[in-house]
Amino acid sequence: MAKILVVDDEEDLEILVRQKFRRKIRENVYEFVFARNGAEALEQVQAHPDLDIILSDINMPVMDGLTLLSRLPEANPVLKAVVVSAYGDMQNIRTAMNRGAFDFVCKPVDFEDLDRTMQKTIDHVKQLQQTIRAIQENNILKMYVDEHVLNFMTHKEFEQSLMKSELLDATVMFVDVCGFTAITERVPAGTVVNLLNSLFDDIVKEIIAQGGHVDKFIGDAVMAVFRGDYHLDRAIEVGLSIKKQLDNVQPITIGDNQAHQPQISIGINSGEMVSGNIGSVSLKRLDYTVIGDVVNSAQRLQAAAKPGQIVINEETYLKVKGNFSCEKIGEVTLKNKAQPVVIYEVVA
Repeated sequence: MAKILVVDDEEDLEILVRQKFRRKIRENVYEFVFARNGAEALEQVQAHPDLDIILSDINMPVMDGLTLLSRLPEANPVLKAVVVSAYGDMQNIRTAMNRGAFDFVCKPVDFEDLDRTMQKTIDHVKQLQQTIRAIQENNILKMYVDEHVLNFMTHKEFEQSLMKSELLDATVMFVDVCGFTAITERVPAGTVVNLLNSLFDDIVKEIIAQGGHVDKFIGDAVMAVFRGDYHLDRAIEVGLSIKKQLDNVQPITIGDNQAHQPQISIGINSGEMVSGNIGSVSLKRLDYTVIGDVVNSAQRLQAAAKPGQIVINEETYLKVKGNFSCEKIGEVTLKNKAQPVVIYEVVA
């Protein structure tokens, strides 16, 4: 249903409009709201934010129709007006159009022509509304979906390749914010979420700055993937940068004035992994991610890391020992791994 504001100081016009459009009113095609001048019209615009179009006369007391046209963009930028006036000379028509009128209908009114004009204007407004809604939804989507995924979705072959995958050489990093499980027992959930989001924002900025993309948030952890040239070096640079930032953060007061120093533990692994959409097409729930032993091992390395540590395995150490300072931690048994693994801490 389209909602239409009719602005005219002629009292009989309201009756005439209701008569001429009674069938469409009854069928919920049109709903009319009325005002006697431009000032009342602006009040109605505020009272009815769901208005679609305005039909406005020119010559009215208090505020004329041309002045109303100039005020409409501020009141509702999407709303479009059709001028319906006996003053159909070229000067008034040009002034009305220059002030934003969508169309001009001369009195005496041909109601069939007015109906067609109204419908044309309504269609235009609906398209504007859909465009604005799409922009808003797209901006919201960007908050939930990584830019890498959005770019993938624009490919022409996207729908045909939903369940296809690719093998790639990349680096995976898991960053866990330490101690939040204990904090949730003493602090309201809302406070914990705000604190965690603030830390996540700092972590994500560093990931993006080094060309990585956030694969997902897992509770109080972030999973990031780095591709392309020097992907392993860039991931380690991110880990060192995040660690340095948190070392300089002042302790946070929580609960009964207890100080908490935010810390992270990081696991990094590099190698071949499978990238693609994981999930169910039938359920219409897919997760564009990477999977494989390299990914699983990165998560296990993070679990083995203590607060403040960036942990890598020996294979990764051999790749980066010339570029970064590392200290051997020793041999550990990672979860679900049959053989012990020698791990190292990246210190600089």
